[in-house]
Amino acid sequence: MAALGWLTPRRRSATARSVLAGEASAEAARKTALADAPPPLAGAPEAAEAAAPEVLEPPAEPEFPVAGDDLAAAFFDLDNTVMQGAAIFHFGRGLYKRAFFQRRELARFAWQQAWFRLAGVEDPEHMQDARDSALSIVKGHKVCELMAIGEEIYDEYMAERIWPGTRALAQAHLDAGQKVWLVTAAPVETATIIARRLGLTGALGTVAESVDGVYTGRLVGEPLHGPAKAEAVRALAAAEGLDLMRCAAYSDSHNDIPMLSLVGHPYAINPDTKLRKHARTNDWRLRDYRTGRKAVKVGVPAAAGVGAIAGGAAAAIALHRRRK
Repeated sequence: MAALGWLTPRRRSATARSVLAGEASAEAARKTALADAPPPLAGAPEAAEAAAPEVLEPPAEPEFPVAGDDLAAAFFDLDNTVMQGAAIFHFGRGLYKRAFFQRRELARFAWQQAWFRLAGVEDPEHMQDARDSALSIVKGHKVCELMAIGEEIYDEYMAERIWPGTRALAQAHLDAGQKVWLVTAAPVETATIIARRLGLTGALGTVAESVDGVYTGRLVGEPLHGPAKAEAVRALAAAEGLDLMRCAAYSDSHNDIPMLSLVGHPYAINPDTKLRKHARTNDWRLRDYRTGRKAVKVGVPAAAGVGAIAGGAAAAIALHRRRK
């Protein structure tokens, strides 16, 4: 870990948590990597369905990615980059449908989410309270239980929401013999399911602590958001022997500028206003696969990390009520 002595105690603590979260995510990703998975368009029916081959778009730069470059890899943000909307929102919908949450368990978290939106800032104490209260919901549940539910939820809500254009970019890296990783604030278990279904190598995500396969209700470090994503990519690249200047990264959010800035080939995909401006200033490549520039993004504050499962469920409840 780099020396942190020049930082204030609060900043030093936040940086240390980001590094810890990134390293934990990289370790979890390597353990669950699917390097031997069959090509998605040839051997995985669900991936072929999600990819919609007839509308796939090839990357605009035919010289990139370079085939046979084993020092390169690609890192894809998930929400609104690979998938329309937030994975955790769709996961929350599925959990609520299965009566995984009780309304009384959502009350405290819903209030904290409302405070966050009204205040418009990520107050550390309030965000910590939000994470703690939501993580208490999954505390005591088995990891395999949520994984099994996640497989079903992918089929119900996520498979049809994969952006074909982004999926084609990922496939181009796979076809060039490179590894492709998702990088997301969503729980690593959820991200791993999505990566597997798309035929990708694996996923970097928020790591919730578990003992003997049971969630303890605590995170390892902090949610994989912003700087923590960059730390995860850095740690994975070091473990895999990658040259980051030969790697690519893709995201829709300005929060991922630290991750995008790490690599030699950054892409802004369906970018928000701040990222679009930053990309143009720095001559980064842009892609927009939305039908309209003002396409609605469904999501919850990424800083809530694994705790956003509850937020996703709360948002799903609200959506259900509006449709009645």
